[in-house]
Amino acid sequence: MDALGGDYGLPVVVEGAIAASRDLGLRLTLVGPEAEIRDELQRSGAADLDIQIVDATETVGMGERVTRATLKRRSTILVALGLVRDGVADAFFSAGNTAACWAIAKLALGTLDDVDRPALAAIFPSPHGRTCLLDVGANAHCKARQLEEFAVMGTVYMRRVYGLPEPRVGLMSMGEEETKGTELTKEVHDALKGSHLNFVGNVEGNDIFSGKVDVVVMDGFTGNVVLKASEALAESLMQVIRKELMRSPLTRLGAWLSMPAYRAVRRRIDPSEYGGAPLLGVRGCCFIGHGRSTAAAIKHGIKAASEFFTRGVNEELQPEMLALAARRQGVSQVTA
Repeated sequence: MDALGGDYGLPVVVEGAIAASRDLGLRLTLVGPEAEIRDELQRSGAADLDIQIVDATETVGMGERVTRATLKRRSTILVALGLVRDGVADAFFSAGNTAACWAIAKLALGTLDDVDRPALAAIFPSPHGRTCLLDVGANAHCKARQLEEFAVMGTVYMRRVYGLPEPRVGLMSMGEEETKGTELTKEVHDALKGSHLNFVGNVEGNDIFSGKVDVVVMDGFTGNVVLKASEALAESLMQVIRKELMRSPLTRLGAWLSMPAYRAVRRRIDPSEYGGAPLLGVRGCCFIGHGRSTAAAIKHGIKAASEFFTRGVNEELQPEMLALAARRQGVSQVTA
């Protein structure tokens, strides 16, 4: 774990790590300034937990532009990802600079064979389950090949982690018709239509929450806008509902009676319940949380990273990517 990642600093990260260790029984390694982490663990009464510390004194700031200069040799992100690369740890989690995590993960871990660009995947609630969106911020500009790879990645992730035998894949566009969208989406549509995936065609923004599809593929610019707008809308709606429920004695009584349902809905739409987004396509397990991650979000992010590893997502994803490359090679040979 990157102990310095996130807007709220080391105390919140340590609190989340302690909760994960106690509730999930996981062995954790916190990477950051050793003396500060040790003091925080002692203040929290966590001496009995299996939490190790690896000293790292540098950090990549949340707003820091990612260049070669930011790839500091003793940064918490680089040191933590090095532990995964060397087999000392099974998974990595950070609520820090997303661009830095993406760049350093690609550098330190490398990508799976025949993966062009790793993608961030986010899970959204739907009436009858969950929907996976990717990419949600790692790749602002995408080529058709990359979007096709994202579709495979999302399919494997939903199959392995959420147990869907044949996840339905949709391509984000400005209309359901095949003729709608940009030249890029039309090219990707043709590729996915001829693939072995359970491709249902183009989808629009309203389909994200309807449960019509299980995986929605889009470029990272669009995905990040959808992600941030959806989170803000969910929070805004909850505030509006809370305000209206407190408006009169009668509505307050109704609020008291409906409190269990209200809390259940809040849990379903709360981003902290999902913890973080997996960076699919790298050699290893890499999860990136929201910069505003609370201790609860960090705990759930650690849990999600653990499930990713134990359910062998990459073990299935690698042969799928090799098979995709082989199909492309066959098509190119026939075309030639």
